[in-house]
Formats: sequence, structure tokens, C-alpha cells
Amino acid sequence: MLHTKLFRAVIAVALVFICSCSPFRYDMVLVDGGEFVVGSCDADADADESPMRIIGVRSFYLSAYEVTQEQWRAVMRDDPSFFSGDDRPVENVSWFEVQEFISKLNERTGRSYRLPTELEWEYAARGGKYNKPFRYSGSDDYRKVAWNKDTSTTGTFDVGELKPNILGLYDMTGNVHEWCSNCYDSTLYASKNLAVVVTQEPTGEITVKGGSWLSDTTHLRIANRNHVSPHTKNVSLGFRLAMDVER
Repeated sequence: MLHTKLFRAVIAVALVFICSCSPFRYDMVLVDGGEFVVGSCDADADADESPMRIIGVRSFYLSAYEVTQEQWRAVMRDDPSFFSGDDRPVENVSWFEVQEFISKLNERTGRSYRLPTELEWEYAARGGKYNKPFRYSGSDDYRKVAWNKDTSTTGTFDVGELKPNILGLYDMTGNVHEWCSNCYDSTLYASKNLAVVVTQEPTGEITVKGGSWLSDTTHLRIANRNHVSPHTKNVSLGFRLAMDVER
């Protein structure tokens, strides 16, 4: 009897260990819906960050960390990253390759992962309904939350090493730029409905957010809107996962 209890305890501990170390665990954080102000009136804000607007965002999930190289390899069986490390963010992946990863991941797990829209991303980076008026995600001091060209001269770092924002989201600022799901629109904030268009067949450039280890502090700002071709692959570009809340 004692041996049976001991055996079960060992198995239980092993299962916890296996689950916690699984490359298919993405630590999805619930981002409760609410309203926030998009855009910026900072002195170094770009023209596409205005006018500032109040918008509403529905609840969704966002992964606490950028997708790592170990997680990418578990699905794709390769690793295109320049800076090698299991817990470093995967980089050097195009938007189309990320879509292929997500498709295979969803088939394997039975989930419905996707990329966040840029409005979801910005809402989450600002702290969601606990919105904090920080310049960067989680702080006004980029050194506390971001790997950028001032804090990293050797490339990316393992995810989750710096301070998270109030929602428990790490590296929303710096480390790698993060792909969004929608095409870039320079006049988005001035549009009547302020709605992003999510597409599987982009007709233009894709918005990327967050800045990277190569960025200066201006491009680390939450409000900053960068954009590149969906075919772009470089050492400063990765992603994190989002997922809808079941209704």
C-alpha cells in the first residue's frame, strides 16, 4: 500500500514537471476587455500616432512570453534563429512562416492560437483595464523592462528576465519586435470606425510592435508603430501568441 502511494506521488510530480516544461505550454494571460487611448502626443511621436482616440477592446488571451526557439522547434522541427538558445525568442521568421507555425500548432493542440492585432497588443502593453501611463510596457525606465541597443550589445536574451508589466507580460518592450495580425494603415487613428483588418493574404506591410534589442528608446515606446513586408526576416523580429476568449 505504501509503495502504491509512493508510486502515485512520484508519477504526479513527474506529470507536473513534464507539463511545466512542455514546449506547448504558452502561459496565456487573460486580458480583460476595456477602453484605452491609442496614439501619442509625445514630442518624438510619429504622424501615424495621431489623433489620439479612445477605443474599446474585447477580452482575449496573450502569451506572457515571446515564443521561444524551443517552442518553435517543437512544431517546425527547425530553428532559423541567429542567436541560439532554447529560452531566447525565436527570430528571423517571416509573417508567413509564423502563420504556418500557428496553423501546425493549432492542429497539434486543438487550440485556436493567432497573432494579436496591433490594438490588442497596445492595450495589453499598457496594462489593459489597469492602464498605466508608462512610456514603455511596465515602466518609464526602459532599463527595467527592455533589452535594447543601450542594454544589450550582443543580441537577444532569454525571455522573462526583466520586469513584467502589471498583467504579467514580459518583454513587451524590447528583445524582439513582434508581428501583429493586421496590415499597417498610416491613417488608422483618423478613420471613422478605427477598425483593423485581419487577413491571411496581406496586400501591404504588416504592423510590428514593441521595439527590439537593436532599437533606440524612441522606437521602444508603446505607441510606436513600425511596419515591414510580411516576407521580412531578420534577427530582431519575432512574435507572441494571442487567443480569443470563448463566449
